[in-house]
Amino acid sequence: MRIDAHQHFWRVSRGDYSWMSPDVGVLYRDYSPEDLQPLLARHGIDRTILVQAAPTVAETEFMLQTAEGAPFVAGVVGWVDFAAPDAPSTMARLATHPLIVGFRPMVQDIPDDDWLLRPDLAPAFRNLVERRLVFDALVLPRHLSRALVIADRFPDLSIVVDHGAKPFIREGRLDPWRADMAALAARPNVACKLSGLVTEARADWAVDDLRPYVDHLLDVFGPERLLWGSDWPVANLAGGYDRWLAATLDLIATLSDAERNAILGGNAARIYLTGRGRP
Repeated sequence: MRIDAHQHFWRVSRGDYSWMSPDVGVLYRDYSPEDLQPLLARHGIDRTILVQAAPTVAETEFMLQTAEGAPFVAGVVGWVDFAAPDAPSTMARLATHPLIVGFRPMVQDIPDDDWLLRPDLAPAFRNLVERRLVFDALVLPRHLSRALVIADRFPDLSIVVDHGAKPFIREGRLDPWRADMAALAARPNVACKLSGLVTEARADWAVDDLRPYVDHLLDVFGPERLLWGSDWPVANLAGGYDRWLAATLDLIATLSDAERNAILGGNAARIYLTGRGRP
């Protein structure tokens, strides 16, 4: 089974996408299951993981309602305010829906770089562990040392780093991202998405611009802890679904069939869907 482990839907008129404006170009329109379905069919992708795009519970409820009408959505990664006293109860309520497979605070947009280390987040993290839900880590390179503390503090917490932590591909810079990702990958409870890399590259990116970063992720996580995701429709800013998937297939071409299948679906099924979501 092929699984796109990271995609979005949104409806602009909902009004809670803090980043949404005409300045985001092709993203400033509604994106729905009907837009994604032809792309999935063209590439033989069976299931997807739908990921939050607004820091509101209302958007999570919108995603769940949308996913109920989209059979290819196997799981939903929602949003909860981890710092709120009622975070565990809100998670519990949302997790009564079988499609909820995890939660994602938008750490990259939070001004406090040490936010992840706040002690009042501990009940939310413990709740994820108890419910066997995934913590999707939308972090930047500067947050990786903090994510490492969380991985050690909650060794039974399943952590998936989104977009390879958005390395400095545009500048062609590997450090200190390279060492920080290696340290995080040494924790067995951490996995990483091969997603969102093209939007961190130059507008005229080539596959070889991405290769040092993907090779490093393969070295430190191995094929058994990498998950491919399109980051659609955000990928439309940098070549689109077809081009990013073609680049991925080039970047993992030397792996065995079993290793490629793991990255393209098997790992997402194991990490997100074991005991949750649609089979």
